[in-house]
Amino acid sequence: MTQIRITTLAERPELADRLWDMKDPWPPFAAHDALAWLLYPRMTTELADYVLVATDGDAVVARGFSVPFALHAGGRDGVLPAQGWDRVLMWAFSDLRRGVRPDTVSAIEITVATDRQGEGISGLMLAAMRDNARARGFAEVVAPVRPSGKPAEPDTSLQEYAYRTRADGLPYDPWLRVHVRAGGVVHSVAPLSMTITGSLAQWREWTGLPFDAAGPVRVPGALAPVHCEPERGYAVYVEPNVWVRHRLVDGTPPPAARPTG
Repeated sequence: MTQIRITTLAERPELADRLWDMKDPWPPFAAHDALAWLLYPRMTTELADYVLVATDGDAVVARGFSVPFALHAGGRDGVLPAQGWDRVLMWAFSDLRRGVRPDTVSAIEITVATDRQGEGISGLMLAAMRDNARARGFAEVVAPVRPSGKPAEPDTSLQEYAYRTRADGLPYDPWLRVHVRAGGVVHSVAPLSMTITGSLAQWREWTGLPFDAAGPVRVPGALAPVHCEPERGYAVYVEPNVWVRHRLVDGTPPPAARPTG
């Protein structure tokens, strides 16, 4: 690793169009989450203070997206949602539209270029995301984590996998391990964190698999099997994630959020 520089997109708006230049490890089907299509462009323009970009010279080598939202608002009461990634994105932009004061930051994505993995950049990005939230007055960062080793065990329950540890007590999963080393605590499983639907033709295009038999289909890169319904012409992937909580300051959680006007 040479000289990595991490800034917010607000500080370097000229990098907005280059966030997607780097080759990344996401499986092709992951690009077809409906909320991602709708809200990623808005994160880069409306929440640029929470978008992180890592550069090495002129090259973008990592990106990180996060959103502020009101976890302790009425009706949410500090409970991390079972719908995980999808729900926190909806909450964040609903709060922004209604002028509700955020009290928590949620990680949305940290991605390192495939040719720069194994250099510790993911840990630097996580630290920068924590520091960015702390600098903006937040007491907690939460993260619906996509365990990096889980695709190798698609049939294993995430409830079992998430709490599996090594002999040293750290999580078995490498990405969960980075979070815990940074001060995070594995909190719970979000069983409905991301939902991707598509026709059988679309799934065949995304995966190269036949999708011609009813039932579970094991797809490379997926954390759980995709459910195929040939008679109805569609397949559905429901991805579970792991909620990790990062307390940034000591003390009790922030008070319930209130509208700001």
